[in-house]
Order: sequence, then structure tokens, then C-alpha cells
Amino acid sequence: MSYLESLRVFARIVELGSITAGGRDLRLTPAVASKRIKELEKHLGVRLFNRTTRSLQPTEVGKVFYEYAVKTITSVDDAEAAVALFSGSPRGVLRVAAPLGVGRRVISPLIPLFVEENPAIEVRMRLTDRKIDVLADGLDLSFFIGSPSDSNLKLRKISDCDRVLCASPDYLDRYGVPENTNDLIGENHNCLLLRFPHSPEYFWALQTVQGLQKLHVSGKYDADDSGVLTEWAVAGHGIVNRPRFEVAEYLRDGRLVEVLPNARPEPTIFGCLYPHRRLQDPKIRRFVDFVVENADLTDFD
Repeated sequence: MSYLESLRVFARIVELGSITAGGRDLRLTPAVASKRIKELEKHLGVRLFNRTTRSLQPTEVGKVFYEYAVKTITSVDDAEAAVALFSGSPRGVLRVAAPLGVGRRVISPLIPLFVEENPAIEVRMRLTDRKIDVLADGLDLSFFIGSPSDSNLKLRKISDCDRVLCASPDYLDRYGVPENTNDLIGENHNCLLLRFPHSPEYFWALQTVQGLQKLHVSGKYDADDSGVLTEWAVAGHGIVNRPRFEVAEYLRDGRLVEVLPNARPEPTIFGCLYPHRRLQDPKIRRFVDFVVENADLTDFD
């Protein structure tokens, strides 16, 4: 493994907080990742990490070295991207993140097709409904459903994305059909919420004749996986607020029914974010263009 690759291992261990996580991110065993750090420390003549049985933290010199290591890695990546512009053959590793629903339904089916057309590019995909920090997590781009406000990133809109409130017929038979937004507040209904630390969805923004209304709804249980919320709704356990494309099949076959059609959730967008400095990276641009041209956006609006 080259010195540059050792720098990559070191940087990812600092960013992810453990040798196991950093090695896994680079497809290395913990033993190999640990060996690379020991060799790097021997080469530099300093200790880069303070190790205990419960934590791994960079030393003061390790923090300084990390800043320079990131600059070196970034410079090399940018140089390779510039060369790829001339060669017309993008290559390298592409780290992509996406929410669970859109990742499974829209993005993941495209990845094998993209790699077949671009065999010199490797795609490593991460699916999560939790908030993603593109820069801190070392990602090249992140797909999203919503309206991100991070001005440090470049945003490319792919499609409008309609949302819908829905519940199963069985649930509505047992608890009644909501007639207005006030019916969603309190203990009359169980609202199924996507929650996790720093979650943006602690309220539902609904479009009413009086204008946009923010409802602080509640429920008896919640989850950090949007698919689980949909499964609970289909099973008759509550009302869910989901992108229409994620529940369209259930709405068509009657397993879910739209509620409050005159107070629909505020629509959002489907798009992707990537660092400004990666704007000219041909592998990123090619992948995003491929998704825009080939994504199945049926039922998005």
C-alpha cells in the first residue's frame, strides 16, 4: 500500500473515530488498517492516536498531521480529476449516500448499469435516513428528499417530490377519518414520525386554505427508518407522512388511503449535494447526469 493510501486510512480513522470503521470504509480489515497506522507512526516518529479500551482520539500532533493529510489527499484527487477531464475516462472511487426509500427504489438499480458503462469507477453506496454531513463523512455526493440549506455545498435539483398523508382503511375504521388538521393534534390519532438525533421532521408542514400550517403532531412510537413507518401504516398502526412515490403502490391497491387531501404536506424536491471543489470532477458529473437521465421518477408528483 502506498504512502498516499496510508494517509487515506489515517484520515478516515480520524473522521469515523475507530480503526474498525475507518478500515471498513476503505475495505480493509481492522488488522490491516491498524498495521498501516503503526507503520505511519514509525515513519513519522510520533504517536498519532491516544488509545484506550473505549476510545481512539488523535493526539495533538495527530490533529495537525490530519489537516495536512487532508490537504494532500484533496490535492491528489483534484489533480486526478483534472487529468480525467483530458483523458475522457473518469476513474476512481465514488462515495454516494442516499435516504433509504429513494436509495433503494431509484438510485441502487442504476449503479450496476452505471458501472457497466464506466468500469474504471467504483461506487460505494451508503443508505440512511439520518442527516448526512457530506464533508465530515468524506462523501462525494449525497442524494436527498427535502430542502437543504447548506450553502457550502452545490445543489442540483432532479425532480419535484410530492408528499402525502395516508393510513390504512382498518386504522381509519377504528379511529375515524380526520376532517381537519386539528384532528391530528392530541391523542385522537397516532402519527408515525421519522425521528433521530437532530431530525428535521419534528412537525408536519401542511398546505391549508389559510396558508402553510406547521403541526407539532405526536405518536406513541417512532423510528429512524422511513420504511418501518410505511410498514406500520400499512399494518394499521397510524397515519404517515411520506413522499408519494414511496407509498404510491399501496395507494393504488387500497392498502393505504390518502387523508386530508385538502391539507396536503408541503412538497419538497429530490436532488443531490456535493462539495463545490468537486464540481469539475468528471466521475461525479457523469454519475449525476446518468441518474438524471435514467432515474425512474414515476409517482414523484
